[in-house]
Amino acid sequence: FNLLIEYNRKKNEERGYVEISTPQMLVEDLWKTSGHADYYRENMYFSEVDERQFAVKPMNCPGGVLVYKEELRSYRDLPMRVSEFGLVHRHELSGVLHGLFRVRAFTQDDAHIYCSYDDLTDEIANIVEHTIEVYKDFGFEEYVIYIATRPEKAIGSLEIWEKATSILTSALSRLGLDYKIKEGEGVFYGPKIEFNIKDCIGRHWQIGTVQVDFFLPERFGVEYIGADGERHTPAMVHRAIFGSLERFIGILIEQTTGAFPVWIAPTQAIVLPITDNQNEYASDLFKRIKSEGIRSEIDLSSERLQKKIRNAQLQKIPYMLVVGAKEAEEGKVAVRLRDGTDLGAMPVADFIDTVKKLNKPGIQNLWTENPDAKGDL
Repeated sequence: FNLLIEYNRKKNEERGYVEISTPQMLVEDLWKTSGHADYYRENMYFSEVDERQFAVKPMNCPGGVLVYKEELRSYRDLPMRVSEFGLVHRHELSGVLHGLFRVRAFTQDDAHIYCSYDDLTDEIANIVEHTIEVYKDFGFEEYVIYIATRPEKAIGSLEIWEKATSILTSALSRLGLDYKIKEGEGVFYGPKIEFNIKDCIGRHWQIGTVQVDFFLPERFGVEYIGADGERHTPAMVHRAIFGSLERFIGILIEQTTGAFPVWIAPTQAIVLPITDNQNEYASDLFKRIKSEGIRSEIDLSSERLQKKIRNAQLQKIPYMLVVGAKEAEEGKVAVRLRDGTDLGAMPVADFIDTVKKLNKPGIQNLWTENPDAKGDL
């Protein structure tokens, strides 16, 4: 979970996003202004506190709008890209809840972009490119793109909805991307692009979304000073790449059967001393590789070596570092991969250097940087 956030945060920083955090509960009046109280109430949790009605946020956008409004912005501040890893709660029917894939509380890698109408198509194209780049890093290159159009229950005129939908189609066409239409499945405040990923058993899951919103800025009185010195209302884009971090993790687990690439494996290496006589050397080795940034564990149990190896393989840990009397004497480590491949003894520094080279987004293999290599080797 934290690795996904760290990865996403770095990607956002590279693209000029500013990160914020907004409260879990916000006063009901805010949700009336946004329209959620009228159009999304059945999915929200409400509570009275000190004789005021509050709602647990089902979405991050209204809180983000308040951050934008903390000061009057200039056209020079736009596009303003604001990200948030926000925990949201939605009341889903118990019958549709499904593991990590459909839950009532989840974390969104949310972002909201405020820009001029002239820059809107460019911003959406940039977001789509960003999204595809992220999916590729995780090994997802099969996805279906949809444009979800105006639902029956929506705010705004048909003319504005058609304009917003046209901007989405223009951005996708500019990138040469095919898409399908989902009639009536947009959100109440605007149409959206959806990315659906196919998992290892052929199911499609919606993850990333890009939504155009002309209405929330107007409802909240969001403005900026243009080059002409006048006040203008910006366009707003809502985007999430993972969508729900929990769902994305569920898809990753099923796609990889838990055998994560090195760079996102929760534990990258485990040190396995053959006997208690090697415990001191094993502990020193564990401290060394951990200090080099390799996520590591050590098994000092009295189990036989084969049992230790089996336990590590069941946990899908990429590297098993076996140390016996010879390795301890020579200051080396015997490396085994989780698929059973025995790479033999090598200097500890060589192991560390190799793992550091492989500990990068997009690399799927365990012992080579060659992206065309088959399997773990």
